[in-house]
Amino acid sequence: MLVTMTYPRSILIPRGSPGTFHCVSRCVRRAFLCGEDRLTGRSFEHRRQWVEDRLHGLAEIFGVAIWGYAVMSNHLHVVVQTLPEVVAKWSDLEVASRWIRLFSRQDLDASVRSEVLAGNAERVAILRERLSDLSWFMRCLSEPIARRANREDACKGRFWEGRFKCQVLLDETAVLAAMAYVDLNPVRAKLCDSLEASDHTSAKQRIAAIEKTPAAATIPLAPIAGLRGFGVLRMSQALLALNPRKAY
Repeated sequence: MLVTMTYPRSILIPRGSPGTFHCVSRCVRRAFLCGEDRLTGRSFEHRRQWVEDRLHGLAEIFGVAIWGYAVMSNHLHVVVQTLPEVVAKWSDLEVASRWIRLFSRQDLDASVRSEVLAGNAERVAILRERLSDLSWFMRCLSEPIARRANREDACKGRFWEGRFKCQVLLDETAVLAAMAYVDLNPVRAKLCDSLEASDHTSAKQRIAAIEKTPAAATIPLAPIAGLRGFGVLRMSQALLALNPRKAY
């Protein structure tokens, strides 16, 4: 079961509540994030790696698990689970250290900044909430990409639409359906002929893991990035990675 958000997120997702979500961010005016602009012939293919690298980097900082993703030409799909109950167990220093990694400064020592920040209990409480907040995760994903793309294009203004779209996934069936939809997006859009050729997707990563270690095909389906050990789905990794149409 899934719920499409037509109400403010603060109503459907109370602050500090866990959940799994299918999020979609689109570029303004259907501009090209990646791929090749058919009008100008200019290639933006290299930006796919920007997004994928940023996604994996944030997964190592936030209290989230990434179940699936696909970087398309002018939009991005992410299936993400927020885990505030895990973040609640982190020490004040760990919260501070993770936040400093998000907003680093070359002129100041990171360890010193972390220790100073950890001593501010009120501020740490705010940051602890943010590190498992869906909107903050998506904000930290999209803003650096927008700034980097605008620098490359020598322009200003919005790069992404004002808000990302989001569906709440309320059970395992909904999560699997969203993951299969995301994995098949490049094939459906005719960007490639197979999952094996669908670069910058979670499906490609799962297939690569199975090719490298065949035993990985038999393990329960787990997150592709982020926090692990807090849930698996009742199927093998191979079923979704190699045949997502049958996953649900």
